[in-house]
Amino acid sequence: MEELGINYTLETMPFPPRYTVDSYKELNSLGTVPYFVDGDIQMTESVAICHYLGEKYLGEKHQDDNAVPALALSVTEADYGNYLNWLYHSDATLTFPQTLVLRYREFSAPDCQQGQTADDYEKWFAARLTRLNEHLSTHDYLCADRFTMADIAIGFSLHLATLLKLEQHFSPPVADYLARLKQRPAFQRAQALGKEFDPFIRT
Repeated sequence: MEELGINYTLETMPFPPRYTVDSYKELNSLGTVPYFVDGDIQMTESVAICHYLGEKYLGEKHQDDNAVPALALSVTEADYGNYLNWLYHSDATLTFPQTLVLRYREFSAPDCQQGQTADDYEKWFAARLTRLNEHLSTHDYLCADRFTMADIAIGFSLHLATLLKLEQHFSPPVADYLARLKQRPAFQRAQALGKEFDPFIRT
């Protein structure tokens, strides 16, 4: 939404809200984040939200009449299939193994941590970087030679990996790619949101 330049309201809360926020599960029965509402639309899947926003705002205009950047590819573009594949590659292939590392290495109580499980899923994540390593060795972005919603989704997966201290598995092209994404003003604005609840800030 920062990249699209659209107005939105953000609710921040301690993680995980299903345990820390009274009645959150009455709002979202899964108790998960994100939880996205747009009129009558209610969504809980990160990549689906990216897909939805990219399609909805494709070619629309800001209130100041400046064109919204085309973060989605249309079905008529040659790279459309690659765009969808990278978009869904983010959660299904790269973020999923990290959620197990997150659970068993970061968020479990010391007497409930499962080091071997976390280590195994770290190796899984490292192995799943193969296709991204290959692609970024010859491309600056994932598809259509431009920044798209797929870069936002994959960028989140890589950013999460740095929070989990898994960046040693990045090839130089992947590390350079993430550094470029993190220099974008929209990324930096988003990073400033919800700092009071950031579980990775150590006191």
